[in-house]
Amino acid sequence: MSDQIGSTNVDAGTLPTANRASDFSLDVEERSIKDAFSDWVGRLRTGEPGALPSVLGLVLLGIIFMQVSDRFLSKNNLGNLPGQGAYIAVIALGLVFVLLLGEIDLSAGTAGGTCAAIAAVGVFGGNLHDDLPSGLYWGLLIGLLGAIGLSIWLKAWSAGAVILIGFVIIVAGLTDKLGFALVAAVCIGTAIGVFNGYLVAKVGIPSFVATLALFLAWQGVLQFALQGQPVNTSNYNFWHNLTYGNLSVTWSWVFTIVVVGGFVAVTAFESLRARKAELARDGLSLVLLRGSVIAVVAILITAWLSTNRNTNTFKIIEGIPVPAAIVIVLMIACTIALTRTTWGRHLYATGGNAEAARRAGIDVVHMKVTAFAICSAFGALGGIMLASSQSSASLDLGSGNVLLFSVAAAVIGGTSLFGGRGKPRDAVIGALVITIIPNGLGLKPSLGAQWQQVITGAVLLAAAAVDAVSRRRAARS
Repeated sequence: MSDQIGSTNVDAGTLPTANRASDFSLDVEERSIKDAFSDWVGRLRTGEPGALPSVLGLVLLGIIFMQVSDRFLSKNNLGNLPGQGAYIAVIALGLVFVLLLGEIDLSAGTAGGTCAAIAAVGVFGGNLHDDLPSGLYWGLLIGLLGAIGLSIWLKAWSAGAVILIGFVIIVAGLTDKLGFALVAAVCIGTAIGVFNGYLVAKVGIPSFVATLALFLAWQGVLQFALQGQPVNTSNYNFWHNLTYGNLSVTWSWVFTIVVVGGFVAVTAFESLRARKAELARDGLSLVLLRGSVIAVVAILITAWLSTNRNTNTFKIIEGIPVPAAIVIVLMIACTIALTRTTWGRHLYATGGNAEAARRAGIDVVHMKVTAFAICSAFGALGGIMLASSQSSASLDLGSGNVLLFSVAAAVIGGTSLFGGRGKPRDAVIGALVITIIPNGLGLKPSLGAQWQQVITGAVLLAAAAVDAVSRRRAARS
């Protein structure tokens, strides 16, 4: 998982790809639909398949489970998929930032579970000062202050501001209110990420070792926080609905129109602006074709979800599932951060070649600390989603296979374990693959639970093999 110094592997357009010549004429070219297809074929030939293998795997699994049970494609079953896998997708989205650096965070699951448990204790008991063990409460405050100090020292200003918000919420005793408690959990997760980043980037401990140690430690802290008693979260409607809620039909259509319309408007505006400035750009025809395909798919899915999918007549279940909307919004936010900001371009550059990035003036330490901070913050969000899915903050929240499935989701989706290549969408597609496996097997009771582990392992191994082969082909081209 160490930084790859000898080679450069950069995604998101930060450096020219191998199949595109370095020519001044490229600065003013307009990419047509034919050009886009040729570029895609060229990337496949040079070892950059992107999300294609995971999409093909998703289709293959779907065909297999269609044969296993005719209930697989039922509205009720497919409508349950977002709630079953949202926590995996959220944690995997955070892991993408760390994996892009060629690092890994094995503590994201248990750290997120601990953060969610602290929030549950606060909102259930009314006051963390009274409900947490005294040593843990004061240790939490001291840890938050220390993380703020580290953030300032390492120039991670945004992380420091987020952690300060959490500190204020806890000191002010506002965790008895659900919204404040959940925000505090994310802030605590951010603090954990800053500490992880410090251990890796400054102290120099390999990320695998540092986060493995914390993976074990946070399981113990979780036990201390809950004091041997799980906390029921199903009594809090907002928390419960994070997994089991649905947008109304009206808001489902509003959500679809805003997301799709926003994408088309932004990409069209960028194409026109680049054309005016005589810069390389996607042609308007390509932009509109891409937007039209996304719009048709989104409209069909929204229309399908807007019909009742409950098999029981006593309750109508319709609309886009809340967990699906949450994952889509987070994916868009992550995509913007990685592809539309200087920080995101620097992250790809650091993951592609840390030494070259350092010589180019990029603060590599800052990039690692902020990436780990985001990862643990998403881990906390994933822990909150997992507690919602289980309807409780359990004594093993975030442990077990949670982290392994999340890492597998990112890798299966197409994020490279060696850094420099991957996109947020990869995590979402991979999470869908991971979720479909137990869902499909569960429809056939005669198939034992052990098949889930076997199939998931085989899919992950295949994804890692594709990544390794792709890197070799890219190196030869």
